[in-house]
Formats: sequence, structure tokens, C-alpha cells
Amino acid sequence: MLLDDELPSLTYLKMLCEQIPELEVVRSFNNTNDFLATINRLEFDICFLDIEMPGLSGLHIAELLNGKPVIFTTGYSEYAAAAFDLDAVDYVRKPVIKERLQHAVQKAIKKISGNNPVLKFIQLNTEKGRSLLYFDQVVYIRNSEIDSRDKIARLVTGSELILKNISFEKLLAKLPAGLFCRINKKEVIAIKSVQYFAHDLITTHIINPNGNPLVLTLSEIYRKDFICLVEF
Repeated sequence: MLLDDELPSLTYLKMLCEQIPELEVVRSFNNTNDFLATINRLEFDICFLDIEMPGLSGLHIAELLNGKPVIFTTGYSEYAAAAFDLDAVDYVRKPVIKERLQHAVQKAIKKISGNNPVLKFIQLNTEKGRSLLYFDQVVYIRNSEIDSRDKIARLVTGSELILKNISFEKLLAKLPAGLFCRINKKEVIAIKSVQYFAHDLITTHIINPNGNPLVLTLSEIYRKDFICLVEF
């Protein structure tokens, strides 16, 4: 995640981040209010923060991130002590250069790898017994037509797994928020499955038996959350 109130600086930082193979920019913001309104709905590992911004400073925002690794990018040197008091990963002075940013990113990777092992699966009751559901294997989840208490998870292999007696609310609480999104009352989609979308339709990479891509309905009530996940 990137936050800098100066659009040229934000654009330049985003460009540098996109040149570092270990990074994927989830979203960038140049407004602290938009950032705070959206941040709890997005999954991310590192946050790059400017410090002097209208409203809340980057130091105050870092305190609201509940221990997420932070790299400060700023043109000022006088905040360094305060930044490291917040256990910041690094403090990068502007103008930012790629090599310096890469060094900061490597420090962040070591911190994340050492302290926050990434959960890659969850255990759920299925028609086959207690099963491991790997996040990267799921492309789509829908209500069962036989029993609405059950859910059908479609996997990248084309096979399906019946998830027994679980609501979408409980299921979404277990899934990574940035990787999955509910799109209507009966369906949840993996963001990686989205090919393109219109106002109320999502065309996926999932291929039906007839050879055509699966097209899903995007309901008004879930549109805002979906747009937040797919827009950069």
C-alpha cells in the first residue's frame, strides 16, 4: 500500500515499486481520508507512508495499522527518531532511488518472513471429511442448490468441493480479504478469476463446459467492495 499526498511523488514511488520483483502494488492513495476509509477492506503486507500530509501525519497513521510493517518515504530528516520508535522497517529520504528502496524492501521481507508466516490454507468440513482448502486453488464459491447451508468451492483443476454447513459470513472471515470478494448473495469470487467487468456483470477466466467463460452477476450492495479490490 502506498500513501503520499503529493501526486508526482506517489506516481514516482509506484513506478519504482513496480520495478521491484518482490513487490505488488495493491493500491495507492494521495488522500489520508480515502486511505483510512478503505484500508480495513484490503489485504497487504507493507505500507509505504509519507510523513507530512494534511490531516493525520504518516506517524499517526502508522499507529493505526496494528503492527503492519511500515517504510516511511519523506523529504525530512527530523522525524527519523519518532519513526523508529514506532518500529518502522526503514526511513527512506526523498528523492527516493531504486537501490535504496530495494534495500528497504529486503528488510521488510526479512521481518515479515520471520514474524508473520503466511497462512496458505484453512481446514473445513467437506463431503470428503475434514479437508485443507488452499487459497490459491480456489477460483469461485457458490451456494449449494441442494442445501443452501452448504457451499460449493470450484478449484483451478475444475473439480468441486462441498463445504458443509458454513455461511458466507463465516467463510469470508477465514479467507484472505484481499483475494476473495462476495459479489452477490449466492456467490464469492477469487479476484484472480476476474477477466473483465461491467456495471453489473463479471466475466471470469473460468470456462464452462460449453467452452464459454463463466459470467457472474455483480449486485449493487457488493459493488463498492469489489471495485475497491480491483481498482488501483
